[in-house]
Amino acid sequence: MSGPLVSDDVIVGWETHPFYSGVLKAMEKAGTAIQLDRNVYNRLAKPKRVLYVSVPVRMDDGTIQVFDGFRVQHNTTLGPAKGGIRYHVDVNLAETSALAMLMTLKNSLVGLPLGGAKGGVRCDPNKMSRREKQALTRRYTSEISMLIGPEKDIPAPDIGTDAQTMAWLMDTYSTQFGHAVPGVVTGKPIEIGGSLGRVDATGRGVVYTIIEAAKRLKMDLSDKTRVAVQGFGNVGYHSAKILSSVGCTIVAVSDVSGGIYNPKGVNLEELRAYIAKNRTVKDFPGGDFVSNEDLLELDVDILIPAALSGQITEKNASKIKCKIIAEGANGPTTPEADKILFDKGIFTIPDILANSGGVIVSYFEWVQGLQKFFWSEKEVNNKLWEIISNAFNRVYDFHTASKLDMRHSAIAVSLEHLSKAMLYRGFFP
Repeated sequence: MSGPLVSDDVIVGWETHPFYSGVLKAMEKAGTAIQLDRNVYNRLAKPKRVLYVSVPVRMDDGTIQVFDGFRVQHNTTLGPAKGGIRYHVDVNLAETSALAMLMTLKNSLVGLPLGGAKGGVRCDPNKMSRREKQALTRRYTSEISMLIGPEKDIPAPDIGTDAQTMAWLMDTYSTQFGHAVPGVVTGKPIEIGGSLGRVDATGRGVVYTIIEAAKRLKMDLSDKTRVAVQGFGNVGYHSAKILSSVGCTIVAVSDVSGGIYNPKGVNLEELRAYIAKNRTVKDFPGGDFVSNEDLLELDVDILIPAALSGQITEKNASKIKCKIIAEGANGPTTPEADKILFDKGIFTIPDILANSGGVIVSYFEWVQGLQKFFWSEKEVNNKLWEIISNAFNRVYDFHTASKLDMRHSAIAVSLEHLSKAMLYRGFFP
């Protein structure tokens, strides 16, 4: 056998990765606007702690495959680290580190007493059986257990993981203590300490920010409001479903295989049932085929990129025709595309604001678990609305005063809060 055991694209220096460097550039530009202390920027430019683990799993055919896993804690000034765990074939150190940095900025922006983290395993969960995914999760949990805990680092679901994954994680961690430790993770099933309203929280938050943006743009949300959603996982589906419930028409939806377009509106429940049976949007009879690339360029009012990072670039930004982009995904727009969209007058609700609903309700779940006192779904949704609308107002006010785009305005507002906390705490030694 020859060749490296761990390929270069897995353990890649974060400074050279375009996603990570893009977040850094955005943070530097926003920091300049608020005259951010350079020492604070330098400390935020690299993650606080990085853990690489190998995750051996006995597969159903008897062979043992070894997967690459990561847990990155970017910053813990405001509180315990918080961020999801991603199972995807493209997971690597640089992407995980960039996502952890975005979590720091997101939690600071919406005023949560939490730091930023992210984790992931490089695998294809769609090609794994339930037993294999459980074995993967339990081994990964045991390998990162020295970092996580209710007062240290609290994981949550992300791409490729769900409530069941979090239940396995919680159970594995709890066995080390001899009693249930529900606060180690959020996004759990209701029966073991999960929160009502958590499943649709990210999509609901996306919709709440769209409602706020529509107010500012004097745009009515009605059946004439056309919406395209790239990515029909948890975030994309619930964003589409809730927007549809307030009267908008969902005209296009896609997943990794491509999408469908129907100018009269896609029947979301029929599509959901079709995906449950066929595991893909492809060949759904309720519309015409549209590629993921073409979906982004449709003539719609609202575009929700809710898939992966780097979807809107300098190559296609000039062709985008929507009025509002609400970033359900993390980092779907490159820095080069940002400028093009801003010059075109497209109103972008950046990821750290638009998709913050998930971590806000995760925070609620963590608090409920610590208090052993649980809230109704109405209470959860009302508190989510209050926090995310207040954050939107702060960002929009900064945007109008500074003339910066919404992304850099959001980062600036976040950095103002975080930098004060860092300066108060000081530096040791």
